[in-house]
Amino acid sequence: MPKSTSNGVDIWYEVTGDGPALVLIHANPFDHDLWLYQAAHFSTWFKVVSVDIRGYGRSAKITTAYTERDMCDDVMGVLGDLGIERAVLGGCSVGSGMAIHLGLDHPEAFTALVLVGGNSGVSERYMQRVEGYTSDLENYHIKHLKLLVAEDFPGTKLGAYILNLWVEREPRLDGEAIAQVFHAGNGTDTTGRLGDMKMPVLVINGEFDHSLPAGRKTAELVPDGTHKILPGTGHACCIEDPAGFDALMMDFLTRKGLMPNL
Repeated sequence: MPKSTSNGVDIWYEVTGDGPALVLIHANPFDHDLWLYQAAHFSTWFKVVSVDIRGYGRSAKITTAYTERDMCDDVMGVLGDLGIERAVLGGCSVGSGMAIHLGLDHPEAFTALVLVGGNSGVSERYMQRVEGYTSDLENYHIKHLKLLVAEDFPGTKLGAYILNLWVEREPRLDGEAIAQVFHAGNGTDTTGRLGDMKMPVLVINGEFDHSLPAGRKTAELVPDGTHKILPGTGHACCIEDPAGFDALMMDFLTRKGLMPNL
């Protein structure tokens, strides 16, 4: 994986495929592989760039305070390093908050947003997450992962395998660094700016996603917003039902004239 230092911190990212750019930002408490199915599928048509946000994966573990705008500048640094001037931007959970922020601040850089979760405001749960990760990362991590998917998913062979991918990566993590991601992601409320969004936005929520009401609200407030619900899935619906998720995303991009070579 290459590394960007354009914003003053190490930000690792993965590139697969060729074509127009599709940039993907993951959720707490995953890393870029939250999008592993989408990277594999959409790399048929796109240059897919999957970023490890600061605090996760191989990116820098920053334990001092920063802002969501700093995290957004990390992503813009990656785009600058790759010479990407225009991209479809996808984000899940904190990644969707960053995607909203990036779309509002850099409308010239993004042709569309695909938001998983899609909350533009502050989560009511984030201080509980901060306490969990700073007091008992090893036990809290898997507990949190299970809360982000449908109730029966962790009990399936595939679900257990998928979630264990991130449990095995716990040695890379730092509880205080994760706490700073939660603080930064909940330090900005862009709800009042959603009416200024220039590009089309797709918000996807799982049927059992705790962010479903917030996602629906975001889609309603964006001038060109579309809201879809993926049955039988939770917050991390892109790994729970990748075929269903990808179909929704492809339909949206096709309708907006953004699916190449179709």
